[in-house]
Amino acid sequence: MTARNTPGRRERLRQATVREIHTAARRLLVAQGPSAVTINALARELGMSGPALYRYYASRDELVAAVTAGFYRELTAVLEETRTAWASAPANRRMLAMCRTLRGWCTAHPAEFGWMFANPRAAAEPAGPGSPRYQAGQEFERVFLEEVAQVWESRGFPVPDLDGLAPSLRAQVRDYAARTGGLLPPEALYVFLSAWIRLYGLLCMEVMKQLDLIYRDPEPVFEECLREICGMFALEYEPPSGGSPAKQG
Repeated sequence: MTARNTPGRRERLRQATVREIHTAARRLLVAQGPSAVTINALARELGMSGPALYRYYASRDELVAAVTAGFYRELTAVLEETRTAWASAPANRRMLAMCRTLRGWCTAHPAEFGWMFANPRAAAEPAGPGSPRYQAGQEFERVFLEEVAQVWESRGFPVPDLDGLAPSLRAQVRDYAARTGGLLPPEALYVFLSAWIRLYGLLCMEVMKQLDLIYRDPEPVFEECLREICGMFALEYEPPSGGSPAKQG
């Protein structure tokens, strides 16, 4: 007897075609850049007609949103794997492992990173809660947010007096705390956001080759960033050792 939630043959074929579209879009992106990912180019790549492809995505913007969401989900899955592998390790080691995994994925996938974080068309997509890119981005962010929330709940870390911040900044942080479900109080969320800006900014500069004229090897720069971030969360920094979670737990 067929389970109610099992997709029918037509839906399975549709899902398979969507996967093929995303694979082809990624192939074009990596080989030729974002401008090469068009409906007509994808149709040629897949041996379809343009009108046939429009049955899956009504516009290039819709396609960009879906492909971007797929990249976010892939990165989130990689981070969750690391998080699970280090689940029994101390919080500092788990956090460091996740940050290093993030850098590893981003530097190994510069085209996808640029598409996700620096593609004007993707960034211009409406950021409403119903947007696939918005939802996938929220899931990605929540992986780190939940880790920091665990540190806050178990041991806490230094936070600023919000009254000392500019009124506009204070209001924005409080609003964002409410939108993230109160996972962290505003003052702790401010520290999280400051750490994320530091980490993300450095990754952008590395992946987009903006550090190449200064550093031949940016890994020590990244590790110094991790040392600073650990300090922000009152966690002990440990350099990479190459050991497994089991050996370091």
